[in-house]
Amino acid sequence: MTVTTEGTLSFDELVVSTERRLLRLGLMLTGGVHSAEDLVQTVFARAHRKWDRIQSLDNPEAYLRTMVVNEFLSWRRLLKNRELPVAEPVDLPSTEDIGARQALQDTAWRLLATLPRQQRAVLVLRYYEDLPDAEIAAVLGCAPGTVRSNAARGLATLRDTLPAEEER
Repeated sequence: MTVTTEGTLSFDELVVSTERRLLRLGLMLTGGVHSAEDLVQTVFARAHRKWDRIQSLDNPEAYLRTMVVNEFLSWRRLLKNRELPVAEPVDLPSTEDIGARQALQDTAWRLLATLPRQQRAVLVLRYYEDLPDAEIAAVLGCAPGTVRSNAARGLATLRDTLPAEEER
């Protein structure tokens, strides 16, 4: 592990230690492996340019997580993309009904994709990253009440949409 003279991690070490977690976050936000990789790569490129400031922070990983969410929320090209995200197939043999599991994952991706970006980001940060409302508010740059209202609206939309999906 390379440590700078100030006792902080080098940029390369931070990338190695955070890349997998940021890719998982990106996958949950975008719904696709390639989009997640593009998202995280864009963030790392921007973070490298700001590294002098980022390395002096108490928690650089939290800053990178915020950058991933903000980059996801600002991606204009994703607004033009009307493809439905599909989960990657699992290559390991299993005794479970893979078709049923895949159908559930596809349904979950489709439902998440119907939510506005802010609501989707709140739900992913709350339920996938397991962050409390105050931290989500800090990541998104909004009030905790806004986080709660976005979560409530997103969950209500998912609840309303779910019966229609089950009828299919």
